[in-house]
Amino acid sequence: MNDREDPEVILYLNEENTYTKAVLDDCGVSQESLFKEMKARIKEDDSSPPYFKNGYWYYSRYEIGQEHPIHCRKKGSLDAPEEILLDENLEAEHYPYYEMVSFAITRDNKTMAFAEDINGRRLYRIRFKDLETGAISDQLIENTGSDLAWHNDNQQLYYSVKDKKTLRPYRIYKYHLNQRKTDLIFEEKDDTYTCAVAINKDFGHLLIGSYSTLTTEYQIKSANDDSPFELFLAREEDHEYYIELDGETAVIKTNKDAENFKIMKCHIKDRAYDSWQLIQGTSDAIYIEDFEVFANHYVVQEKENGLTQLRVYDLRKDTVKVIPPIEETFMMYIETNPELEQDHVRIAYSSMTTPYSIYDVDLETFERTLQKQTEVLGDFRSENYRSERVWATARDGVKVAVSLVYRIDQFKKDGTNPLLLYAYGSYGSTVDPYFSSIRLSLLNRGFVFAIAHIRGGEYLGRHWYEEGKLLKKKNTFYDFIDAAEYLIQEKYAAKDKVFAMGGSAGGLLMGAVANYRPDLWTGIVSQVPFVDVVSTMLDDSIPLTTGEYDEWGNPNDETYYKYMLSYSPYDNIESKNYPPMLITSGLHDSQVQYWEPTKYVAKIRELKTDNNPVLLYTNMEAGHGGASGRFEAIKEIALEYAFILWLNGDKVK
Repeated sequence: MNDREDPEVILYLNEENTYTKAVLDDCGVSQESLFKEMKARIKEDDSSPPYFKNGYWYYSRYEIGQEHPIHCRKKGSLDAPEEILLDENLEAEHYPYYEMVSFAITRDNKTMAFAEDINGRRLYRIRFKDLETGAISDQLIENTGSDLAWHNDNQQLYYSVKDKKTLRPYRIYKYHLNQRKTDLIFEEKDDTYTCAVAINKDFGHLLIGSYSTLTTEYQIKSANDDSPFELFLAREEDHEYYIELDGETAVIKTNKDAENFKIMKCHIKDRAYDSWQLIQGTSDAIYIEDFEVFANHYVVQEKENGLTQLRVYDLRKDTVKVIPPIEETFMMYIETNPELEQDHVRIAYSSMTTPYSIYDVDLETFERTLQKQTEVLGDFRSENYRSERVWATARDGVKVAVSLVYRIDQFKKDGTNPLLLYAYGSYGSTVDPYFSSIRLSLLNRGFVFAIAHIRGGEYLGRHWYEEGKLLKKKNTFYDFIDAAEYLIQEKYAAKDKVFAMGGSAGGLLMGAVANYRPDLWTGIVSQVPFVDVVSTMLDDSIPLTTGEYDEWGNPNDETYYKYMLSYSPYDNIESKNYPPMLITSGLHDSQVQYWEPTKYVAKIRELKTDNNPVLLYTNMEAGHGGASGRFEAIKEIALEYAFILWLNGDKVK
């Protein structure tokens, strides 16, 4: 079953897709109607707020009816003529899946390198465009990562190459554009690490980073000459550090003797750890997520009690100011800030009632200027919806935050509303409360939507992650179940109308809670789920496996093997009743191989003792992230929502 080109495999998956669509078409809930409803809220001729870099304003825009963005720039002024860098719609005409995942432009602004994905497997290829003539070269570099960094001679491009089997970025090369030759610069020989290359935003230095789950290491060189890369600081187990440069000063986020990280600095010629100077110390209450370096300011993105705030260091006045939260629950993060000399920091802001917004925050006055807010067409009014943050008590007494949203005139706190509960809970990845116009199709029908900030993420700091991984992984599953029980108990949800959704490692969560508490869920949507934990982690030829021992454990160690086996969804399917389930997959998935969800569905059907539907839908032209077009992606969500609304007894025609 692991040959995705096998005609029998293709036939099997296509038959499953036909069956899934037939079931939903017969139930009175139309995927197409939901899709049209969702699409109608989207402004089709939209554009991103422009950002300034190296003499040009960059932005992307969409045209009516088109699936893909058009990437553009204007020289010097937004009133200048538009220059189209790449129209993804034209490139996508040749492939069922297309995405330009990144691009980099030479310092002289004359040549663009871009990485593209033509099947969704995240095994990219690099092409080149002459920005003076508009011609795309026949030069092609295959099996690459998405990281691109030009030397300041405008001829040498640094990039990573992936192992074609495991998809691990393991080598850094440089390509000589005129000579059409390639040199190997670095090879990461430890298969638990990946590597990537970047250029600092002042164009002064190139950096190679090596990354495992819990350890990092950097190499550095001038971007102006042929000097070799030098080790910045040697890797040390469980030491994560991340560097940004301001001329000869390195600013560093590090967790050395600092579980929630701290910010340090040093001169790049005196970079031994003992020479680092403290900028912001560690705190049990504040978790440092990110930071941005400007010529006159440092901006630190941090979380306190799960809420993001910005701490601004004025280097000239030697002052510090915290820009605090403004809503009860929200998402905020540092956005694109490519210029060292900027006098503002660009941030993204959203909440469960506030559409995605881009602000420029003045670093002197802290005044926020709205640059762009996603327009929601139709009758959407933010004041018609309410968002809350509540705290569920997990079975071990730990408080777990849950962010939720509902339409005010559709909600009664009397235990009658349907609920869709979502979570992820792995890799320290935090799902912050974000806005979705797609989600309105549920809220406007009386649903409560909730995100459980369960252990395994970093919502409450690094310890929150540590308490939901390795031999404590089951806390992730229990937190989700206990959050659902709390929302029922507090009358936010009807006990017979609770739906669960999660994807990838969140699909592992779905599989686990289906096994632990199948009676709790009216239906489960499991997107590209990682469900065969033991088999996958025992096979080091599968993409990502060796790099994830720090997350799940190495099953070659008996202790970890037994623990994984005790919760692995596939291995714990039993002969009992299961709730209705929709499982999605991607034929070219690089993260979760398509056969995992496929055999998972087959085993559930074989052993379950009820008549509830267990449906499988595989995108035959995409990978882990689903379809590449903006509307094609919505069609997949419409399918998932159709499944949920069908089970809830709604009719959408």
